[in-house]
Amino acid sequence: MKRFQTIAIAIFLIIGLTAAFSPTAGALLLSIVTLSAAVIFLIYRTTDEPETVAKIFLLALLMRLAVGVFIEIFDLRDFFGGDSKSYDYWGHQLTLVWAGKGGTLSPFELHRIASLSGSGWGMNYFVAAIYFVFGRNIFIAQTICGVLGAATAPAVYVLSRKLYENRRVARTAAILIAIMPAMIVWSSQLLKDGLVLLFLVVGTIAVLKLQEKLSILAVAVLGICFVGILSLRFYIFYMVAVAAIGSLVVGTSGRLRTFVPRLAALLLLGLGLTYFGVIRIATTDISRATDLQNVQRSRLDLARSADSGFSEESDVSTPTGALATIPVGLTFLFLAPFPWMAANLRQAVTIPETLLWYATIPFIISGLVYTIRRRFSRALPVLIFTVMLSIAYAIFQGNVGTAYRQRTQIQVFLYIFAAVGIELILEKRRDRQMLTNRAMTFQPQAAGIMFDRTESR
Repeated sequence: MKRFQTIAIAIFLIIGLTAAFSPTAGALLLSIVTLSAAVIFLIYRTTDEPETVAKIFLLALLMRLAVGVFIEIFDLRDFFGGDSKSYDYWGHQLTLVWAGKGGTLSPFELHRIASLSGSGWGMNYFVAAIYFVFGRNIFIAQTICGVLGAATAPAVYVLSRKLYENRRVARTAAILIAIMPAMIVWSSQLLKDGLVLLFLVVGTIAVLKLQEKLSILAVAVLGICFVGILSLRFYIFYMVAVAAIGSLVVGTSGRLRTFVPRLAALLLLGLGLTYFGVIRIATTDISRATDLQNVQRSRLDLARSADSGFSEESDVSTPTGALATIPVGLTFLFLAPFPWMAANLRQAVTIPETLLWYATIPFIISGLVYTIRRRFSRALPVLIFTVMLSIAYAIFQGNVGTAYRQRTQIQVFLYIFAAVGIELILEKRRDRQMLTNRAMTFQPQAAGIMFDRTESR
């Protein structure tokens, strides 16, 4: 305890000295330290090997901060994620409205920044809240996104540990989230991608907790994640809701004494979302999200808007056309950009990461098969969401760049399956080594049997 107190005092002294010379640098350092301390505190409260998980988080944080600094120094926001400048502008405008200085805005602009429906409205409020505290500074807002994006790695550890009860799988999954380039790039900028990933993983953890027993805290966390996802990518909200409700209804046990608490959790969640107007907001957007004519127009615009469009001739305005598009859409969603089809610099720089992604696919397939065979009911929310979002993006996406970016929302769960596949192979290798050394006691040799052990590893 004394060591932590000394470290805390030293950190705040550094922040104070930094702020004395540069208020902006002091604010930046304060935001990093405060959020990181909160994440590490939660790591020590929720994991069984906190020092290891904290190191993984710090590794993820360091990589995201480094990429963020690189983008800031060389002014590469337009190259990597032009959306960030839009969020910066509208967040600043909303801050002016809160300060009573928004008189120069048109009615359209006022509606644009204050609306509680449509795509990404939550980013306006997120950025405005940061600017209200620290002043307009896109680098500080970007850095906060980087810290929250790095927090996805320990969250994936907790989720994997709950799903498979295996420390090595949880560590591997967390490391993959921490170091994979796409995960780093999209969560190190002022973009909604990293926030969406964090909400998805934490929400799934809450669902698994509610499968075990009724918890008001888990209901509240799940509700917050629902609101966060709705405010950032509203169309994902419905898929997450279906996955959560389906898994809670099915559950891991058919006994009445476990079903009643799950039903109570659903009722509490539904009442809370209705009370705060979330259901009304979601209902407003769902007609637009499910209208195939709108989907066709959006898809065609994506296919024509850049050199990276694909399947422009596809017509998803009818159910038959939408179904026919799925095979090609899934191929591009999971495999694009193809290295031999790089048409511009943006696609060319993704080739190393794409090849690395290809290398994990066999492990993903192996882990997915194992999960379906042995952990199906437990992993049901992950499986439902992954399948639904994959099909939705296969129908909607018509642009390689957008598909590559939004694939991360599926990869965050697929990398957990990859960790399972890696562990299965390593366990078989360890078994062979033990047999070769004649140093093992009599135990079942099937990797699947050994992997099912629930003791800590």
